[in-house]
Amino acid sequence: MRLRKSKSFFVARHLIRKIRKLNFKERKILIPTWSRSSVIIPIMIGHTIAVYNGQQHIPIFITEQMIGHKLGEFSPTRYFKGHKKTDKKSMRRRR
Repeated sequence: MRLRKSKSFFVARHLIRKIRKLNFKERKILIPTWSRSSVIIPIMIGHTIAVYNGQQHIPIFITEQMIGHKLGEFSPTRYFKGHKKTDKKSMRRRR
């Protein structure tokens, strides 16, 4: 298998269609999507895309610095709340 000079990227078709329609109409509205693996491309700049994280859609305003990153990087799915301070099982293991 040969190596390509440039790596291709994935953007969901429905997302590209919606953004092109909005750019043609010169409108900026919230675009909900479940496609976390879509790569941010230059035509998305200035739009607000709501990315689903498994529970809710999190709105993300697209800027120039985000180009090349995936939408899922800006919508975390898990939140670490810290360890319990009075965990009896771990206290027994320490002894």
